Amino acid sequence: MKTIKGPAIFLAQFLGDEAPFNTLDGIARYMADLGYKGLQLPTWDPRVIDIKQAAESQTYADELKGKLKDYGLEITELASHIIGQLVASHPVYDDLFDGFAVPEVRKNPKARQEWAVNHLKLVAKASKNLGLSTSATFSGALAWPFLYPWPQRPSGLVETAFKELANRWKPILDVYDENGVDVAYELHPGEDLFDGTSFERFVDNLGGHTRANINYDPSHFVLQQLDYLQFIDLYHDRIKAFHVKDAEFNPSGRQGVYSGFAGWADRAGRFRSLGDGQVDFIGIFSKLSQYGYGSWAVLEWECCIKSPEQGAAEGAPFIANHIIEVTQKAFDDFAGTAADETFNRKVLGI
Repeated sequence: MKTIKGPAIFLAQFLGDEAPFNTLDGIARYMADLGYKGLQLPTWDPRVIDIKQAAESQTYADELKGKLKDYGLEITELASHIIGQLVASHPVYDDLFDGFAVPEVRKNPKARQEWAVNHLKLVAKASKNLGLSTSATFSGALAWPFLYPWPQRPSGLVETAFKELANRWKPILDVYDENGVDVAYELHPGEDLFDGTSFERFVDNLGGHTRANINYDPSHFVLQQLDYLQFIDLYHDRIKAFHVKDAEFNPSGRQGVYSGFAGWADRAGRFRSLGDGQVDFIGIFSKLSQYGYGSWAVLEWECCIKSPEQGAAEGAPFIANHIIEVTQKAFDDFAGTAADETFNRKVLGI
């Protein structure tokens, strides 16, 4: 068993154009004052990290760590979600996803994908320079538009999609392996990796690649009505990162799981700030601790009602109160006796 580290927070949803959210120094000081000990950095935002410099300059990486250390903070992981999305993007999403890339590769899907792959390889090298063992991302999606089989999918369509997805990710994962870094995919509707079955299919197509792992986020499983506690029992050996995000599912006579055409506040399934939803975090922290997850608990704030400022302020103590300092002894050690084979045989009557 291991004690989970935290509290930490993902900065993507908090960066903005006004102080203190428009600079790394400003947002680091803000989050440290709230009680956070770690920051997960979005690699696409130059206000918090120059990913090319971090990959190519150990001096820059050390200075970045030192800057955050001055605020009592560590980098938990580098997160490249919207970049990973571009590794495999169905053409129907080209216009919508173009904004995730730099201007010079927009309107050019091939160039955009190549740029994304290169960015992810830089993340692997930057993670190594920063002394990090895991990086979080999305898988992208080729088959997602065909999720619900009507009309019936052509035979072999899903198999072809996952074979291609694996082919695109294999060279990237190999670079991460060379740098000693795991890729933790956030299993997320909208990605081809959205649940345990799709993750297994992906890993099988990769020949069991050990660097293909999971960023565990129970909120996405609540919205799918998946057993997120049993998920930990099944996949704990692949869980390398943890987003602490709450959600609720309130089906009605009008809508259920497929209520995405409604606005966020009006959906049956919606994200909430920590403590406002239905996620059993006591169960989650217990299982992760039991199975030896010793990395970070990272707040990802996405709530359809509460402000991000209030969500962040409430999130740090919420996570701190759920972290379990795991025991190093059995509760009944006081009643134990030393190992003695002769005595044991006597007790057994043999």
